[in-house]
Amino acid sequence: MPFTLSPVRLDALLREDAPFGDMTTLALGIGDQPGRAMLRAGAAMTLCCVEEAEQLFLLAGCRGVSRFAASGCQLEAGADILLAEGPSAALHLAARTAQVLVEASSGVATRARRILKAARAGRPDIAVACTARHLPGTREVMLKAVMAAGCTPHRFGLSESMLVFARHRAFLGRVPPREWIARMRAAQPERRIVVAAESVDEAVLYAASGVDGVQLDHMAPEQVAEAVRAIAALDRRPSIAATGGIQEGNAAAYAAAGADVLVTSAPYSAPPIDVTVSIGPG
Repeated sequence: MPFTLSPVRLDALLREDAPFGDMTTLALGIGDQPGRAMLRAGAAMTLCCVEEAEQLFLLAGCRGVSRFAASGCQLEAGADILLAEGPSAALHLAARTAQVLVEASSGVATRARRILKAARAGRPDIAVACTARHLPGTREVMLKAVMAAGCTPHRFGLSESMLVFARHRAFLGRVPPREWIARMRAAQPERRIVVAAESVDEAVLYAASGVDGVQLDHMAPEQVAEAVRAIAALDRRPSIAATGGIQEGNAAAYAAAGADVLVTSAPYSAPPIDVTVSIGPG
């Protein structure tokens, strides 16, 4: 199972939705009545964030929660996900936030798993990494979703990795790649240096200049295969990533082209997967 969001983060989610409590249960006077809430899969899914859903119910004041699956599990429609027991006020306070969190994250995880499965039909040992191009503020949830699917984060953020794009190189003028790569190596000796290339010739140039990785941006599978062959002929072969428009329909072709990893942001556009919630006396 991937990491779990912190209690502080989860408490903030509850407070965002109900900073002053649930007015409906308060007005009805039913908050103290004991009840049960059941979450079920509304469709087949790769489950995600059920651990956070459990903690949300406990933080809201439920006396007990039973989980029937973990993040990363494959569920069929109708499968039980979670049962929470406690006061009606606690159940209603947590239910919507827990439901939406599981729906959204499971949608991303399900599509990420689908892309990974398609890629491994092209080559069984291929890795799929998901970029950081998700909605700002959702990083923890999105990272957990792609990891639950069996994929890996491409980059955790700008502070932990170095990836040189054309927009960076525009400020370097005519400085040869070997020089600015050496400059980066001296400034950050413990970090990998990866450079994005937009043509086979660029890929070979940067690979020969001492980078640790080359990212092939928006190249067709045939171009990726050509770049892989050309770089393999060098004395030192950096890692090779392919990115740009990779999804279920073409992942197998890109995997077969020989890159070490496929990089995609496609899972983040996945729609939520329905999770049903039933709450009643108990």
